[in-house]
Amino acid sequence: MNGEEEFFDAVTEANQRVTGVIHVDTSKSNGIGKVGERPPQENGIQKHRTSLPAPMFTRSDFSVWSILKKCIGLELSKITMPIAFNEPLSFLQRITEYMEHVYLIHKASCQPQPLERMQSVAAFAVSAVASQWERTGKPFNPLLGETYELTREDLGFRFISEQVSHHPPISAFYSEGLHQDFLFHGSIYPKLKFWGKSVEAEPRGTITLELLKHNEAYTWTNPTCCVHNVIIGKLWIEQYGTVEIVNHRTGDKCVLHFKPCGLFGKELHKVEGYIQDKNKKKLFMIYGKWTECLWGLDPAAYESFKKQERRTDPLRKTKLDDCPEKADGDVVDAVPEAQETVQVIPGSKLLWRVNTRPPNSAQMYNFTSFTVSLNELETGMEKILAPTDCRLRPDIRGMENGNMDLASQEKERLEEKQREARRERAREEAEWQTRWFHRGSNPYTGTPDWLYVGGYFERDFSGCPDIY
Repeated sequence: MNGEEEFFDAVTEANQRVTGVIHVDTSKSNGIGKVGERPPQENGIQKHRTSLPAPMFTRSDFSVWSILKKCIGLELSKITMPIAFNEPLSFLQRITEYMEHVYLIHKASCQPQPLERMQSVAAFAVSAVASQWERTGKPFNPLLGETYELTREDLGFRFISEQVSHHPPISAFYSEGLHQDFLFHGSIYPKLKFWGKSVEAEPRGTITLELLKHNEAYTWTNPTCCVHNVIIGKLWIEQYGTVEIVNHRTGDKCVLHFKPCGLFGKELHKVEGYIQDKNKKKLFMIYGKWTECLWGLDPAAYESFKKQERRTDPLRKTKLDDCPEKADGDVVDAVPEAQETVQVIPGSKLLWRVNTRPPNSAQMYNFTSFTVSLNELETGMEKILAPTDCRLRPDIRGMENGNMDLASQEKERLEEKQREARRERAREEAEWQTRWFHRGSNPYTGTPDWLYVGGYFERDFSGCPDIY
C-alpha cells in the first residue's frame, strides 16, 4: 500500500510509547487467575475466576490517528496494529462468547412446537452479540493453526475452534451439547474497514445450529458491528443490518432488523423483527435491544399497540443547535444519549435478558463474567491442552498480567515467526494443512464453509505445529 514504510514506522513508534508505561503490581492482586492456582469447587462444579490478574491500561495518551491515517478505506485484517488497540483475548476466544447464553439452545431443544423453538433460537442469535456492548478493544488476530477449546460441564457444552486461514483470516468453530442435544458450528471471516471516524466489522460466514432431537437445522449470519470515534471523542458501538434465521426443515424464517443509531440516537441498540412460516404468514413479532432483552407477542396485538402509539405519540422537535462537537475541522460521531429502557407491550413474553456484568467490568475491558474466565489457565491444564491453544500465547498472557513490555515484544516475535514459517512453506512449495477442520460446503445452504473433522477431544496432539 502507499506509505507502507511510514505506516510501520508509526506502529513501531506507537508500540515504543505503549511499552514501559504500565507497571502493575500483581503481587497485590487477589491472586485469582494466576497460573498454578485452581479456583475452589462446590458440589463438583468448578468455580471460575471473577476478575483478571491486572486492570486494563489507559489508552488516553495514545495517538490513534498516527496509525489509522494510513489505513482509510483499507481492509484492516492485513494491517499490523499496535498492542494499545487490543484486549487480552484471541478472536477465537471472542467467538466462544457466543456460548454465554447457551441455555437458550437447551431451552429450544426442549420446546415441543417449531414456533417456540424459533423464538429461543432467535433469542440466542441476539444474545450472541450482546457481549460486544462497550467492548472497544480489538481481540488479538489468531495465528495460523491457533486453536481454542472450552468445556463447561455446568453449562452443558464443549467447544473447539481453529484459525484455518491467515489471508483471508478465517476462524472455524464447532460446539456440541454434552447431552447430545445440539451441534453449533460455522466459520467466520471478519472483514474490517476503517472509514475515517469509525471501524466497521462485517462478520461474514454462515452460522449453523442443529437441534438433534427435532432433526432441525437453523442458519444465519451476524449483523455488522461499528465502533465510532476511533480518532477522537468517546468510543461507542452499534450493530446494524438484517439477520435472517432459517429453519431448513419447516421453512419457517425469523427476520431480525438491528436498527442503526439514526441521527438523534432514537433507534440505538434496537432490534425488531418477526417469525413467518414458509407461506410468509407472520406468526410472532419480536422487539427489544441487543444490549438488554428481547420480547415477543402475537402480531395482531403488536400492530394494535403500534397503531395506538402512532396516534398518541406527539411530534418530537429537534434543536438545530444540537450539533456534534468538532475537532480539527472534522465532525465527531456524538455519543447518542441513552434512551429509556425497552417499553414492554402488554401481553408480551420475555425471550431473553442479558446477564449482569461484574461490578469491576470497566476495569476489565468491559468483559462479562463469562468472558473473564476464557483465558483462565488452571493447574495441570498445559498437560492436556493442545500446544496451539491460545491460553498458551505469551503476548496475550503478558497483556492480561499487565506486562505491556512483554506483550508487545512477544506479539512482534510471534508475527515474525509466522511470517518466516510462511516463507519457508513458499520455498518448499508446501501448502498449509489444517488439523481439525476441512474446507467444504455448508450442508444446508451450500455456501463455502469449514467443517469439523472430529477427533480433537481424543487429544492426540502429536502433529500440531509449533506456532508459539
